[in-house]
Amino acid sequence: MTTLFVLYRRPEGGAEALETLERRYRDEHLPLVAETPGLLATRIWRVSEALGTETDLALAAAMDFDDRGALDAGLRSDPMRAAGRLLREIAPGLATFLVLEDAPDLLPGT
Repeated sequence: MTTLFVLYRRPEGGAEALETLERRYRDEHLPLVAETPGLLATRIWRVSEALGTETDLALAAAMDFDDRGALDAGLRSDPMRAAGRLLREIAPGLATFLVLEDAPDLLPGT
């Protein structure tokens, strides 16, 4: 499995700005993401804290695909391109994108 993992920093503007980001993310961005071909699952978290330190992170999202080819095809799709354009509007410079690959060989006993 290949996962597109996204970390979102808090927008400037306090609680009101974060509420606006969350509302637009939920109501506008995620419906576009949901139309992405090859997308198996989407998971979203609010970041409540960082252990032992402060954090400026507010949200995390994971979008699962069968493999890197499926992710790449999904990223080239019209729905994901539209989602990307919208994300640049509602969360400019706030997102860090990571591509995660399953690594079962790193688990003990495998």
